[in-house]
Amino acid sequence: MTDSKRRRGLMAASALLGGVLVLTACSGGDDAKGADHGDTSQAKVDEAAAKKSSEAQITITPKDGSNNASINNSAAVTVSKGTLTGVTMTTSDGKAVAGQLSADRTSWKPSVQLERSTTYKVAAEAKDSAGRTAHENASFTTVSPANSFIGSFTPDNGATVGVGMPVSINFDKAIANKVAVQKGITVTSSSGQEVVCHWFNANRMDCRPEQYWKAGSTVTLKLALDGVEGASGVYGVQQKTVTFHIGRNQVSYVDAKTKQMKVTQDGKVIKTIPISAGAPEHTTYEGQMVISEKFKETRMNGATVGFTDDDGKGEYDIKDVPHAMRLTNSGTFIHGNYWGAPSVFGNVNTSHGCVGLQDKKGAGDPNMPAAWFFSNSLIGDVVVVQNTGDKTVSPDNGLNGWNMDWAQWKAGSAV
Repeated sequence: MTDSKRRRGLMAASALLGGVLVLTACSGGDDAKGADHGDTSQAKVDEAAAKKSSEAQITITPKDGSNNASINNSAAVTVSKGTLTGVTMTTSDGKAVAGQLSADRTSWKPSVQLERSTTYKVAAEAKDSAGRTAHENASFTTVSPANSFIGSFTPDNGATVGVGMPVSINFDKAIANKVAVQKGITVTSSSGQEVVCHWFNANRMDCRPEQYWKAGSTVTLKLALDGVEGASGVYGVQQKTVTFHIGRNQVSYVDAKTKQMKVTQDGKVIKTIPISAGAPEHTTYEGQMVISEKFKETRMNGATVGFTDDDGKGEYDIKDVPHAMRLTNSGTFIHGNYWGAPSVFGNVNTSHGCVGLQDKKGAGDPNMPAAWFFSNSLIGDVVVVQNTGDKTVSPDNGLNGWNMDWAQWKAGSAV
């Protein structure tokens, strides 16, 4: 073979080999099929691993990392395709939180209310039907006091009160979104009376019917404020139901002119008691006043309400005033008086603005008029003061919203 022919043969072989190499590099040839075989093998390994893991799916709420969680019924652990075998909740300092597992072992909840501004850690374990174990962990922080509001309310749950007792709620933060907050509060009566709420300011809302509550009825207050935004970035945390009962209908009428008080039940006079109201220079407010507090004995210091010797009004500080019942926040009481002569009552108005009834020091004589009235009065009873010559008490001075007519009252509702 000549050299030229030999070179052409080599070139042809080289070209053919190069074509095969290029074809092999760009096609799904034997090497590609080999790769497919490798992927299939890996998939089988993954499938086998999956079959070994638990099918139980644990969910923890609030979700991990939440930093504004509710303190009411927000924490929970649930599982699907399995049952819970263990749940622990602790505070960040390791204090355990008691909880309750459901009968079917598919859910768990704390059995106590959570605290505000607290970080909680939750660890949960569950098993599926094959006995394979699953784990889940989460941590969350509850809403802080700075970012939440609470309404302090009166009367208390289970109380028996007089017919004049409104539901009064005082919020610890100013409420800007009054509509949302009021919609989260409902007050109903077994008597069927319409109840309307009235905002006195951004922190106080009272609720009452047009006329006094019906004697013997039951009133229910529902607070559904959990998560309600009362102001920008400030949320409610309360979720509760409160019931209280209305006792007999007792309304007492104080007449500063005749210096007598007529105590009525269901419109009938059951007792007349001589009184001594505010002196001409210290007249008593007029109007419908609701007893908001009762003290068998209490201290009354005139300096706390502006009475001092310096201004000529006469300072006083009596540390054991008997049978005292508050009528206004500003310091008006109906109370026992042991320092006045018996002849004062029914004849002379001598007080600094309170209504005084004859009594004895120590509040120990049940036969005294003040003792009788104290024993026969409830928080929420109404005392109507007349003929003093003073102005009508402000509706927000105490629990005295009855001094506002129904149209004005309804105008103060946000809904």
